[in-house]
Amino acid sequence: MSQDLGAGPLLTDVGVRTAQLAEPAAGPTDTDTTQADERAGGVVDQLNMAMAKLGRLHGCVSAQLSKEGFDKTSFVLLGTLAQRGPQRSSALAEAVFADPSTISRQVAQLVRNGLVERTADPEDGRAAVLAITNSGLALLERARDRRNAALARVLSSWSDTDLGEFAALFDRFTRDFEQALPMFIAECAEGTRS
Repeated sequence: MSQDLGAGPLLTDVGVRTAQLAEPAAGPTDTDTTQADERAGGVVDQLNMAMAKLGRLHGCVSAQLSKEGFDKTSFVLLGTLAQRGPQRSSALAEAVFADPSTISRQVAQLVRNGLVERTADPEDGRAAVLAITNSGLALLERARDRRNAALARVLSSWSDTDLGEFAALFDRFTRDFEQALPMFIAECAEGTRS
């Protein structure tokens, strides 16, 4: 899900790309946020702890897979190209919240491995467009199948009702989090400087 979050990208002190935000037309107000904070009480802390734990677990899996030659970032880039279609390197970097120079090195490796191809941009022949290859798509599908099988085992004791509710709520949470990401990063970065 792509969304224009405002004027251009910025790099913060911590090297994370954020976007300048215009006041959202229908976004939450400070009053809405305060009421939500009061209503949520300890739930927000509980969610933060669960997110931190999930991040650590995800990091552990990524580190183990990296030892076996699987690079998480490569899968993110391939998945983005598969979902959004061919695009310039700069657009890919923006889509994955990464620095263009970092993306350039990673894309070069994907091209060498035959997972991504560079072609001339049909709108500007001087520029290159990146596209996932059939080999890249096949790799993504195999990885998704393995990941889905592993996750299905984790969730095997859950009822269909619990699974459906969790999937719907988690999807809603990630969409809302993605929409608020630039503001979230800016507020967290500000908190580390104070």
